[in-house]
Amino acid sequence: MGATYWWMLLGMALVTYIPRMIPLTFLDGKELPPIVSGILRNIPFAVLGALIFPAVLFVQEGNILFGIIGAGVAFFIAFLGGGVMSVVLGTIGVLAVYSLFI
Repeated sequence: MGATYWWMLLGMALVTYIPRMIPLTFLDGKELPPIVSGILRNIPFAVLGALIFPAVLFVQEGNILFGIIGAGVAFFIAFLGGGVMSVVLGTIGVLAVYSLFI
């Protein structure tokens, strides 16, 4: 392996380490304002939604309704307070029944 590989590996390590180190060193023992902490708590959900939503529209080629029904059922079950497994299994069940009729 060449030197370029090792420099690239070191650069990637620094790029991922620095954003984790800065808050630990500069914010040690300090409380964040509630608005900032609320925003930071919701970032993973926003990113997950942005990653998943485009795939929902292309679940079954040529049938966008399949993805929309699946997303709607998943949102509904989650809104009712269902856990992750009940959302997944409920959506699979509804789409399995729907696929029998199309």
